Amino acid sequence: MAGETRMVATRKTLRHTIEMTLQRMADVVGRLTRGMTLGVRALVIGPDGRIFLVKHSYVGGWHLPGGGVEPGETLIDALIRELREEGNLEPTAPPVLHGMFFNDSLSPRNHAAVYVVRDFRKLGEPVPDYEIIAHGFFGLDALPDDTTAATRARIIEVIGGAPVRERW
Repeated sequence: MAGETRMVATRKTLRHTIEMTLQRMADVVGRLTRGMTLGVRALVIGPDGRIFLVKHSYVGGWHLPGGGVEPGETLIDALIRELREEGNLEPTAPPVLHGMFFNDSLSPRNHAAVYVVRDFRKLGEPVPDYEIIAHGFFGLDALPDDTTAATRARIIEVIGGAPVRERW
């Protein structure tokens, strides 16, 4: 049993080390290719009040779906693309901008726009792939234990009316 516990701890440490290395490498590439990064995230709220979250293959925890804005894309175009890619979801009404956030946890150049999506349709069941390894709608009282602090903060701001912070 002790050997098994030690092995699990070693795997978690190794995963964390790999994640941090990949994130640092992405930051170096970003510094060489662009002055600032801009991303979008969606707080998708189902008719039953459950929140759609995704789990990435390359970073731990559960997150709001989203990603980077590509050259030539508007924020809404990027949001719609990311929702299709990560959740097989499509907004049926204009998403509402919740806020712009500065995320300096890994880079001093990272900003994200968070939108609230209450009206959407499922285009089919999302299929896990190399990027998104898990997904689901979760009740506020049943969020996964490893839902990130930033994700929880955005949910509390929108659902609970907490003050909106500028930092991720």
